[in-house]
Amino acid sequence: MKLPHFLTSYLKQSKELLEAHDESRAMSLAVGGDFEAVGVLEFCLLRQLGLEPGHNVIDVGCGSGRLAVQLKDYLTGPYVGIDVVPELYEYAQRLCNRDDWRFYSAPGTSIPEPDASADFVTFFSVFTHLQHEETYRYLQEAKRVLKPGGKIVFSFLEFRLPSHWFIFENSVKDERQDKVLNQFMDRDMIHAFAKHLDLKVAEMHDGHLPHIQLDRVVRWDNGSEMNGSGYLGQSVAVLTV
Repeated sequence: MKLPHFLTSYLKQSKELLEAHDESRAMSLAVGGDFEAVGVLEFCLLRQLGLEPGHNVIDVGCGSGRLAVQLKDYLTGPYVGIDVVPELYEYAQRLCNRDDWRFYSAPGTSIPEPDASADFVTFFSVFTHLQHEETYRYLQEAKRVLKPGGKIVFSFLEFRLPSHWFIFENSVKDERQDKVLNQFMDRDMIHAFAKHLDLKVAEMHDGHLPHIQLDRVVRWDNGSEMNGSGYLGQSVAVLTV
């Protein structure tokens, strides 16, 4: 049976990184580097959007745990981390050391959790690597598991931002058949998806403009810092039921 494109490419990438680096470095590079900085930004964004300690979070594409690690001393409610690469979510599970949290392999584009069980469903750097049909299926599932008043939060790449263009240029140059897909979305498509799924677009933020209120200094791997407010680099959309 042929494996999904996102599974084969990510398994290959993780294997190569683990062979070339120590585990900590490999687990950071597997999710794009800047492990702590991006995790802090994601955490602060969710806090800004109303995340409370007792909430239930489903983190689709949890990777090696950059968000989970930031949540582990804040979130008292349930957390579910889902990813396609066992090495990644198993590493996240060890880092968090929360016996009450669950981590497991993503079964395709479904979210095997109960209806109306989550306050937040997150997809950070997930739709950036999926075909649009797969993204739509995931949004269908996210709506199903979302509680009334809950929020779907995802990051995305878009052609309208010059700061995202280099990613597309690099994809054009990379002719490998097994490379990790870099997928772009446009805002018309997001609005169309939301309309057909009976979801509301609550917020949309440009990836290069500060919009996340920070509770600490964010330090990037290259030595630069963000203070006061920050941004992920990828754009952010927030959907509600």
